[in-house]
Amino acid sequence: MSEALHAEWTKLRTLSGTRWLLVAIAVLTAAVSTAAVAATHCPASMSCPVDTTKLSLTGVEFGQAIVAILAVLAISSEYSCGMIRTTLSAVPRRPVVLAAKAAVITALVLTAALAAVAGSVLAGRLILPGHGFTSARGFAALSLADGPTLRAAAGSVLYLALIGVLSLGVAMILRDSAVAIGTVLGILYLFPIIIGLIGNQLWEHRLQRWTPVSAGLAIQATKNVRSLPISPWSGLGVLAIWAGAALLAGGMAFRLRDA
Repeated sequence: MSEALHAEWTKLRTLSGTRWLLVAIAVLTAAVSTAAVAATHCPASMSCPVDTTKLSLTGVEFGQAIVAILAVLAISSEYSCGMIRTTLSAVPRRPVVLAAKAAVITALVLTAALAAVAGSVLAGRLILPGHGFTSARGFAALSLADGPTLRAAAGSVLYLALIGVLSLGVAMILRDSAVAIGTVLGILYLFPIIIGLIGNQLWEHRLQRWTPVSAGLAIQATKNVRSLPISPWSGLGVLAIWAGAALLAGGMAFRLRDA
């Protein structure tokens, strides 16, 4: 397993674009979060029912697209250039290859996500008080020492890692990078739009509980948690089920098909 991990790390490290995608996850996620908090104000004459922690983590919804692209390219690039045959010659046990790929992708995404989330929370802490979100008005400065804020931040890091696993599984099933990226982006962004267009509150509530993005992002909520369709950690668990199912299906396809 150690040899497989080293091989996957070497391939990803030398893959064109990997470094820039990791930087993009961190920088662009934090930048979108910064733009979101900078654009939000709470006038003195108004009450503002804003979840400042969730607002500060807005960029995660953008960063997940870059995570998906990184995870898809990690496998589809090997199929496009035929390197997958070399990989399987060196490590014939396909479950080991898949496990190594998942481990390396997860480690890289976790690292970039930590930087992204830390930057996002810092932006909220520095900017929001100047926009009317002060302690005098009931908005404590964002701090990871606060339990709900720490849970939302740590959960967002795990959320991005699970999106990477989900994307890797889809890529293993579909192989083609364009199709796989399109499929994952559809899951990430079309599902929430479709849910919003249903118009039936009961079904909307049910789908929010069981679709990966709507359920997974519940981890970011720190206010009115009891009114959510699903609790924060349960929502992240739903995303974990989706990611595990995608990786399992990808593993089965990997074992049954020729390279």
